[in-house]
Amino acid sequence: MRDAERINSLSDLSLGSDCQIVSLELSGLLRRRILDLGIVPGTLIRCIRRGPSGDPTAYMVRGTLIALRSEDAAQIFVRKLSNGEECV
Repeated sequence: MRDAERINSLSDLSLGSDCQIVSLELSGLLRRRILDLGIVPGTLIRCIRRGPSGDPTAYMVRGTLIALRSEDAAQIFVRKLSNGEECV
């Protein structure tokens, strides 16, 4: 499977999915906030839990649980890890 076929937005991930940040399509203060939280290209991230209405979603990033709104997560692109790779 080519890498391009495994690229999704962070908001499209199912619970328990492990992935790696590929790119951010954010700008301004929101981009700065996301980068400050450690969500940068190359970082491993896991989808942990969704809110009762499906928003926000909790993600494990660098050992920290972070909640993101779907509209923000939709602008973060990730590569799903293959079966042999593991999110730490």
